[in-house]
Amino acid sequence: MFKRIGLFIITNLAIIAILSAVLHLFGVGQILDEQGVGLDLTNLIIFAAVFGFGGALISLAISKWTAKRLTGARVIQTPALVQSVQRQAEMAGIGMPEVAIYNAPDVNAFATGMRRNKALVAVSTGLLHTMNRDEAEAVLAHEVSHVANGDMITLALIQGVVNTFVIVASRVVGHLVDRVVFKTEEGHGPAFIVTSIIAQLVFGILASVIVFWFSRHREFRADAGGSSLAGRQKMIAALEKLQRSINEPHLPDQMAAFGISGNKGGGLRRFFMTHPPLEDRIEALKRGA
Repeated sequence: MFKRIGLFIITNLAIIAILSAVLHLFGVGQILDEQGVGLDLTNLIIFAAVFGFGGALISLAISKWTAKRLTGARVIQTPALVQSVQRQAEMAGIGMPEVAIYNAPDVNAFATGMRRNKALVAVSTGLLHTMNRDEAEAVLAHEVSHVANGDMITLALIQGVVNTFVIVASRVVGHLVDRVVFKTEEGHGPAFIVTSIIAQLVFGILASVIVFWFSRHREFRADAGGSSLAGRQKMIAALEKLQRSINEPHLPDQMAAFGISGNKGGGLRRFFMTHPPLEDRIEALKRGA
């Protein structure tokens, strides 16, 4: 646990240091105009885009490294698994991903990586102990489909757009509150900092609905892709086995969106689910969607 926290802190500090250096180099760290009164929207948008896209893309670039350390996944050369992934990768027209196993009791799997031709596909020991060969093959096909669809890079780009919007909108709200409510005439007072932080949290929660919607949408596409690679009945059987065996997934929060299963949810929580309900996915496959 402490190792995970340490890696998380070091990674984030490194990203912040790199992005701060880039901003300083191009002189866009200041978001006020030369008079220190109005917002310099050009600088603000560049500032937001560097942090918004930079953070998302850097996180994606190190996603394989991070995933291996967060889950303890180890790359394997087990013939059955590797041969299945190799066959599916060839059918999908992508390079051979690394194949890994991580020790966890839940029935789960994930795929990650910045490039379609150099991805990572990992399965839990719980999945291997619970599913038969055909079902495991279908799960692997689902993950290979994620890679072939370019879901990781697309999700990172969407996250970058969302991050940029949130940073810009929160600073604009903070600036307006500081000027209109607290009557600050030059520079920014404490109200700007406090309001910007609160606005960023609120906008971040609201904007994340878009990211979660895409995450749910791509699961249906990956199920359809998995059906093409391994067979529809195998994919349905795998999801039905998952439905019977799942309680709560044990992937770390940072990796939850990349797994094959997700938390259950209802009401408003449904909008913040990374995965659609398994019954909906099974029904979609049975309808041929």
